[in-house]
Amino acid sequence: MALRRSAIGLVAIIISALAGLGSAFALDYPTRPVRFVVAYPPGGATDILARLIAQRLSEKLGQQFVIENKPGAGNNIGTESVINAEPDGYTILLVNPANYINATLYTNLKFNFVRDIAPVASFNRVPNVMTVAKDVPAKNVAEFIAYVKANPGKVNMASSGNGTSVHLSGEMFMAMSGTKMQHVPYRGAAPAITDMLGGQVQVIFDNMPSIIQHIRSGSLRALGVTTATRSELLPDVAPVADAVPGYEASALFGVGAPKKTPPEIIEKLNKEINAVLAEPAIKARLVDLGGEPLIGTPEEFGKMIVAETDKWEKVVKFANLKVE
Repeated sequence: MALRRSAIGLVAIIISALAGLGSAFALDYPTRPVRFVVAYPPGGATDILARLIAQRLSEKLGQQFVIENKPGAGNNIGTESVINAEPDGYTILLVNPANYINATLYTNLKFNFVRDIAPVASFNRVPNVMTVAKDVPAKNVAEFIAYVKANPGKVNMASSGNGTSVHLSGEMFMAMSGTKMQHVPYRGAAPAITDMLGGQVQVIFDNMPSIIQHIRSGSLRALGVTTATRSELLPDVAPVADAVPGYEASALFGVGAPKKTPPEIIEKLNKEINAVLAEPAIKARLVDLGGEPLIGTPEEFGKMIVAETDKWEKVVKFANLKVE
């Protein structure tokens, strides 16, 4: 009996020691560079946000958070690379609207995003902006609808890729306004905007961070924001919903990790990211890019991911879209 009690005591000591190792591991983390995967090319909204946060995390934690741009397959290549990565905290993902949309849009995904990603922290939520090239004569959404209907087959709608919120915002607009445009997908926002500036495409529903500088400079013209209310950054730009009742779309960004990443690592990352978001300079920069910081727990971000997935599922089905 005494031997049995000794064995039980030894097991308890081992379990306690292992738990202590987990906490110590979290205290030491990170001890080497962290791969921060952005599933788009450089220059777009996701890339801008990721680099902003990564720089401060690198400075605070003493290890580089290295941005790895991994575009392709509508965001799925980069996302799958993170989901299949070693769950040790050294590979994380910039979570963006394509992740919620693709759950319904793609019929043959090798992963289930809600099930296979570990929510770490939310960043912010921003409107998309319906923006046209300078040679488009329409000055507001109603005039644009009339222009498209008067010029069938002549208006090209750019996006940062199939299945992005930029794409789906446009598809939803066409479905709800009774217009028809030719969708031209690009490998990210930057090349799409380049062609917008050159007049090869006429309209884009881009995320505010990557388009707002061009609107402010006057090289492109904003017709409407995709949120239900006006944005403080573009107070003179009316919501698309003023001309298309019921229209609403926004983009939620954050960070995720492979599913079995140790909870101590997730908690430490969440704490550090929230601290970065609370910094006045970072907060001001995020507001300048289009959205207030969203400071919360991993569990709260997980609920947002589920809600966004449900929201975009309705849009995908409404527009009757599928990608094999």
